[in-house]
Amino acid sequence: MKLSPFRGVAALVVTAAFALTGCASSTPDTADASGSDTGLSGELTIFAAASLSGAFDQLADDFEAANPGAEVLPVTYDGSSVLATQLIEGAAADVFASADEPNMAKVTDAGLAESAEPFATNTLEIAVTPDNPFGIEGLDSLADGAASEPLTVVLCAAEVPCGNASKTLIDAAGIMITPASEEQNVTAVLSKVKSGEADAGLVYRTDVTAAGDEVEGVEIANADDAVNVYPLVSLDDAQNPELAAAFVEFVLSPAGQDVLDSFGFGAP
Repeated sequence: MKLSPFRGVAALVVTAAFALTGCASSTPDTADASGSDTGLSGELTIFAAASLSGAFDQLADDFEAANPGAEVLPVTYDGSSVLATQLIEGAAADVFASADEPNMAKVTDAGLAESAEPFATNTLEIAVTPDNPFGIEGLDSLADGAASEPLTVVLCAAEVPCGNASKTLIDAAGIMITPASEEQNVTAVLSKVKSGEADAGLVYRTDVTAAGDEVEGVEIANADDAVNVYPLVSLDDAQNPELAAAFVEFVLSPAGQDVLDSFGFGAP
């Protein structure tokens, strides 16, 4: 039987519409304007050691650029011990990056994550005010009674990774240093030196580099005896486990390692 002209046109319209619908359904919803599609989307919450602030801000930007559907929320930075305690007490995060292995062990031992991956290393330097007006040459210069006039020295608290490393080097040098204050993260130590509240402080080499002309760095003999190994992990209760795992993989990748190297971190 022959179709009427009207029914023939209608059939062609339906067929064309079906073909267009089939083509549209084969296009991923997550494709960006450039046509790239990683299949990853959603928000990512990261807890990271204070010394990682510059590097992880850059890593977050690069990760978002590589994954158009992903949004890295403002990274929470603080002392590793503070962050570990917050996580154990129930704070929500997808990724945790610690400045040392003992504080990461607190998190994994609490059953919040599997084994972590080392991704960077760091060592300590003495941050001093510009032009080093007190002629500080090393840890011995900071020892109690070593200077002609008392120096205001600031350290990290012993439970913080930079504080633990500081104690290791001070004990190895066989000296006593009485700090004016003990801070909960390395950023606070650096801030006191930058503002002139302290004459010197023990911080990471990367912090001295990031501070530019605001401080000078004095190398510490045998600083390699207290190398901090930085581990990170995707937490078991991550709201977006695939995105969290992808970020960890990105940090460990050559591109991620190049970013860390540019901020002065050593290889794991």
